[in-house]
Amino acid sequence: MTDNLQSDKSNGVNIEGKFSVDRFVLETHYAELDPLTDLLHEAYAPLAAKGMRYLATHQPASKTLERLEEGESYLAFIDNHLIGTVTLYREKVSSSCEYYRKQGVFSFGQFAIKPQFQGKGFGSALMDMLELRATELGASELALDTSEHAENLIQMYMKRGYVQVAFTQWDVTNYRSVIMSKHL
Repeated sequence: MTDNLQSDKSNGVNIEGKFSVDRFVLETHYAELDPLTDLLHEAYAPLAAKGMRYLATHQPASKTLERLEEGESYLAFIDNHLIGTVTLYREKVSSSCEYYRKQGVFSFGQFAIKPQFQGKGFGSALMDMLELRATELGASELALDTSEHAENLIQMYMKRGYVQVAFTQWDVTNYRSVIMSKHL
């Protein structure tokens, strides 16, 4: 996926360049692990500042890699500058989250856009690509989880057609997660 973008100076951020999304391949993207982990920490920092301990707020690069390899992962770039990521997971039959074990339910996680590039349409482009890819792979629903206290994220997903379907409590977070899903 590639698009040419126009310059956006409204926030002092120059986003002129070629937007592309690459599927993560360890041999090709190994050098991106530390910058990607830093990007995750940075993107999730506002949630951490509000007391929500997402795994992405503090995970080491080894955990970033483990999570990348658990699914079909993508890295977003402007020219050669890493600006985002997302991982698509097929049905998780062994998940502690009952909703994720349902047939036809794919999910995604480790979704982040570098803060200075948020609100510019890059996250939406990644989500469009992800929803299409899940459909191509046979998903009937695409689900996600986030803190029940992350109102802005919940509203963002609701605008995309996601609805709240369940709750779960992960052992690596300090909050209850809302599960949201969208029929594809």
